[in-house]
Amino acid sequence: MIKFTPSIGFTGQCAQAIELYEKAFGARIKEKVLFSDGVDGFKCKNGEENYIFYCEMFIGEQIIALADDSMGILNEESRGGNSHQVNLLIHFDSVADLKVAYEILVDGGKVLSPIGSTSYCSAYTVLEDKFGICWELMSGYPS
Repeated sequence: MIKFTPSIGFTGQCAQAIELYEKAFGARIKEKVLFSDGVDGFKCKNGEENYIFYCEMFIGEQIIALADDSMGILNEESRGGNSHQVNLLIHFDSVADLKVAYEILVDGGKVLSPIGSTSYCSAYTVLEDKFGICWELMSGYPS
């Protein structure tokens, strides 16, 4: 089964957005990881230690993912000057299924983050399709 999750990337305002969504929607945090937690050996930039590396929250029964883009995957040009970017995050049951979708989407598109494993999934990648839509593909997502 494939799960579809909206994913919103911010430029330093993710924590404030989480607070806003908790108040506005009664959102509940499922998981929150800061850059200072040293996830996957990633070294954050000075001043970004408390930025959100990865957060999942429920709004009602729907999970959304949120993060600060300290890695620069989505630059200001791709955001059109906005302080946020909405991505489409797709959870796959297997890495093989993820790779099939990846090969189709990357044709005519560009890879923003190559396929690799993380502490929270067995495979993860970010790519932009030929239409400019940003996709995050994930496998091994804990249910």
